[in-house]
Amino acid sequence: MCAPMARAFFITLEGGEGAGKSTQAARLASRLADQGLDVVSTREPGGSPGAESIRTLLVNGAEDRWSPVTETLLMYAARRDHIERLIRPALEGNTTVICDRFIDSTRAYQGVAGGVPAGLIDSLEATTLDDVWPDLTLIFDLPVEMGLARAASRSNEEVRFETRDLEFHRRLREGFLEIARREPNRCAIIDASLTPDAVAAAVWSIVEPRLVNR
Repeated sequence: MCAPMARAFFITLEGGEGAGKSTQAARLASRLADQGLDVVSTREPGGSPGAESIRTLLVNGAEDRWSPVTETLLMYAARRDHIERLIRPALEGNTTVICDRFIDSTRAYQGVAGGVPAGLIDSLEATTLDDVWPDLTLIFDLPVEMGLARAASRSNEEVRFETRDLEFHRRLREGFLEIARREPNRCAIIDASLTPDAVAAAVWSIVEPRLVNR
């Protein structure tokens, strides 16, 4: 029999386009629920009604619709509402939260790939997040060309970021890998080029001991 698992665990899934995060987030949520945990799945940008409205502004329209700095401000406006209305209440209610993208996407997309100064992002994090911080971040990594090919095969109208050039996506990948190198206690890299079943097994091999030993 498994040891009792901790409640109110905050797990984020990160990575570039076509990495399969949404599929794995759903599989992980189902597996945690099977273990008896109360689980809520959410996403960014979005996750609350106000944040979903901001998401529509961010993921649709022309690539140059917003500057990277404006994107960053919109991301943090959405994130603050998401934290206030969903993430914090869930965690305080002993509900495990699984979030498809969070702070590291802003650091990688707008920061490393978009050129927004780290100081601005750090300042917005300090103002916006309070003490809401992921316990575990899974970074789904795969070659850029593979990820973009997967993304192109999906039926999806939210392609504003997908259509950026290869150099942007290469910087993006390196940004996520650098975050994992800087914060190894929080972040784990998952080989997202594997089959969905193999990826799910890799995810569980990381998540299960963290929950049991927390």
